[in-house]
This record gives sequence, structure tokens and C-alpha cells, in this order.
Amino acid sequence: MNGEEGWVPELEELRTREALAERMGGEEKVGRQHDRGKLDVRQRIDGLLDGDTFHEVGKIAGTPTYDDEGNLVDLRASNFVFGRGRVGGRPVVVAGDDFTVRGGAADASIIAKQVAAEQMALELRLPIVRLIDGTGGGGSVKTLDSDPAKQAEHSTGSYGRGARTYVPANPGWEHVVANLATVPVVALCLGPVAGLGAARAVSSHYSVMVKGLAQLFVAGPPVVNRLGLEEVDKESLGGSRIHTRNGAIDDEVASEEEAFERARRFLSYLPASVHELPERGPVTDDPGRTDESLATVVPRDRRHVYRMRDIVETVVDLGSFFEVGARFGRSAITGLARLDGWPVAILAGDPYHYGGGWTADASQKVTRFVDLAETFHLPVVHLVDNPGFVIGSESERAATIRHGSRALAAVYQASVPWCSILVRKAFGVAGAAHSAAHRFQYRYAWPSGDWGSLPVEGGVEAAYRSDLEASEDPEALLEQITERLNRVRSPFRTAEAFLVEEIIDPRETRPLLCEFVNLAAPLRTTGTSGFGYRP
Repeated sequence: MNGEEGWVPELEELRTREALAERMGGEEKVGRQHDRGKLDVRQRIDGLLDGDTFHEVGKIAGTPTYDDEGNLVDLRASNFVFGRGRVGGRPVVVAGDDFTVRGGAADASIIAKQVAAEQMALELRLPIVRLIDGTGGGGSVKTLDSDPAKQAEHSTGSYGRGARTYVPANPGWEHVVANLATVPVVALCLGPVAGLGAARAVSSHYSVMVKGLAQLFVAGPPVVNRLGLEEVDKESLGGSRIHTRNGAIDDEVASEEEAFERARRFLSYLPASVHELPERGPVTDDPGRTDESLATVVPRDRRHVYRMRDIVETVVDLGSFFEVGARFGRSAITGLARLDGWPVAILAGDPYHYGGGWTADASQKVTRFVDLAETFHLPVVHLVDNPGFVIGSESERAATIRHGSRALAAVYQASVPWCSILVRKAFGVAGAAHSAAHRFQYRYAWPSGDWGSLPVEGGVEAAYRSDLEASEDPEALLEQITERLNRVRSPFRTAEAFLVEEIIDPRETRPLLCEFVNLAAPLRTTGTSGFGYRP
């Protein structure tokens, strides 16, 4: 090389900088992270991704320290690590907060990295998994400290250079919003998550908290307690028991490893972006399989409940049902599954909760789930048992009709292939949300089907009130009227007028659903939906 050493010194410096970045917050702070029972950000990325597939972007970004001659002495890494990798052989973007550097605060990070991660997912049309730990973008009053030493210690971030405050902004939030309508977004809460980190967690298609390890709040206990609002700790303010039951977070798991596995499984049902279609998986189950239990699973006594999840598990490909949001809006069951290998969205009523009636919470859950199916071109299978919106003063205070009407709008706006199985009840406005009435009704009813504007049990007294009030024996008259009405309650009467298309043997449900998805597969189209995803 004519006596020249080429770029060897620079390459050696690059390796030095990379090694310094890999220390994260340093041995002591990484040790504290592990002592709390938490993985560090690099362990988390390795746990999520297929082995040896991570390509980091911006690894050596951080706060450098130079000696008087301009030589690098130290480098404190940015507290945000991101790049590309693979999950199940498919490329994804992974973005993780490093709690070991200033607790993941935005003013200790280089915010451009967080923006770049979202932008990469959007423009390369790749799913993004956010590993959130700490404020994940929130700020700290330490940026106001005028002590030069403190300024140097906390000056990594775009907002933290020098002692000053700033008008709040969420840089790159337009990409966060756009991603919801474009690529699958998964958020894993892996520690205390506050402020903008909490907003990033809930602005996703699927979110998970690790029980006992993760908490989520707008502001944490020190702020809440200091302002005298109440006395709380992390769990009582924002533990997974709270947020997986109020709809903020979809699911809770027992460990970080389980969170990674759920993220991988969720992504397996979805396309990389709205510009692709969900891929058919291996065909592992007989599409013609029937199950004798379905003939008797629904009790003849309409007051008795049954396990809808057993029906779901029976009719879909065995072992393929992936429930989402089981602890919120519990009268509605939502999840992903496969039929003859094809990914589908499953919506069902759960008679164990309000008889399957839609509450305000259930309605919100349905809206968001139908939007997910519409966004990512998933055919919907709706196993219907819905006696209507839940009634009463509590329901009215919860604005059930407002949230229920939004759910109804979501169903009517959906254009993806849709098949309804009328398992039992379908009453009133909520019952009408079993499918969009203006579309061709790809619909089957079981002999247990029971429908109308109101259930006979609840509507007869209102409809015949004057007759009952004038009767000398209102109880006997009520029984007589009820018996008369029940004689025409049979679903066969409905089928005679072609007001329901087909009544089927419940045991034939799976073969008919597999036929549906194979007919639906070529009808699916790519592209953005007519409306943005509603987080």
C-alpha cells in the first residue's frame, strides 16, 4: 500500500466506539437492571429476533468525551437501540429503550434515532416491535440544571444541550400515526413506562405488559404523590392488572420471554404491511374435520351458558387460536386464528359475561379489532351470541350507545370478506352488528339460533303492559302470551321466509368455514383502508 496504513486506525476506532456502545449504561447500571429481574436492551433484542439477524443502526451515537488533544476517551451510548432483524424468517424493525442510561428519558437520548426507527418501518413497509422500558421518550427536569457538570452528564438529547426549557413536541409522531395505518405495530412494556413511552405503548396494534415487572402511567408515583393527588405505588397506579382490564394494554404475561413469544406469534398472522396480503401457513388440520360435541354444546335452556371458546378452538385449525385482550370487554372474544392455513380474525360473544351483551368496553374492543382486520386484509369469522347492548343505569352512564354505535360503524365500514355463524342470540341494534346488512350475507345459523328486536323474556311485559294491567290474573296471561310467542320463535320460521339463508348442522361448521376462507382468499386486496386505524 505504498507505505500507507490505509484506514486501519479509523477501523480500529470504529471497533472501539462499538465496544463502548455495547457497555450501555456501564457495568454497575446494567447489573442493577439484571438484579431487578430484567433483561438489558441487547438481551431483549436477541430474545425477540431470529438468531444472528440483528443489523443495528446508529450504534455509535451517544455522548463522547475527548481529551485535550481531541482523542476519544469515553462514549456514553444513546439510550435507544434500533435496527433491522428477522422474526420467523421475516424482516422487522426492532426499537428498544435502554433503561440503564438515564432511565430511557428522551432528553438523554438522540431523538432522531427514535424518529428514524418509525420512519424505517413506514418507508420500508416493515412491522415494528417497540421494547419500551422507562419514559421511552418522556422528559426530566434535570435538563434545567445549570450546573455545568450536570449539563455534561445529561446533555445527550436534542432538547438537553444547555440549561433551558422547551415547548413540548413529539418529534416523528406523524410516523407513529402513519404506521398504524400501514404496518403491524407491537409494543412490549418491559418495565415502568410513563409519559410519551406510555403513549407509544398504546399507539399499537398489539401490546403486552410483563406482570409485576412493567407498569404504565401518564406520570409515575413520585409526581402523583408529590402533588398530593393520592398516595400510590407503581402497581396500584399502573400495574398490568389495571391496564389489561381497562383496555389500555391488550395482554399480560409472566415473563419477558413470554412477551417475545407473543409478539412473534401475533406477527405471524399478519402481512408485513397493508401493501401485502396475510400469507397462508402450513395446512396442519383436515378442513373437512367435524366434531360431535358441537351438536349439543349449546343448552336448550336459554338461561344456561356454555363455553364459546371451546367452539372457537374446535372450528379453527387446531392450536391456532391466538386470543387478544381477554381481560377487557369480556362479553366479546377477539383473536386471530387459521382456517385451512389461512389467517382470519375471530369475533365471538361470550355468554359468561352479560350473556354476551355488548358493554361500552366490549364495543370499544370490537371497534378496534374490526379495524385491525380491515387494515390488514383479514377475513372475519363472527360467532354470534349477542342479546343486545347491556341495559341499565350503569350502562347509560358509560355511554354504551355511543361506543356501540362506533362498533356498528366499524362493522358496516369493513370491506373484508365476512362470515357470520348465528350460534344463539342476535337481538336489537347490537345484534344487527353480527354483519353489515347491506352486503351479501355469507351467514349460517345453528338450530339454537334466537333473534329479533327484543328477547321474548324481556320484551313481552313491555309490549303487552296494558293487557297485563287490565287482567285479573296477569301472571297467567303472561304465561299464555309467552307460550304463544314461543311457538313462532323457531329459526325454521325465519328460514321459511328466507330471512336467514341457511340453518346448518353445527357439526358442519368447520368445513363450511374452510370453504369460506378459500373462496375469500382471492377476493382480498392490498392497499390502505378507506379510514385510518383507530388506536
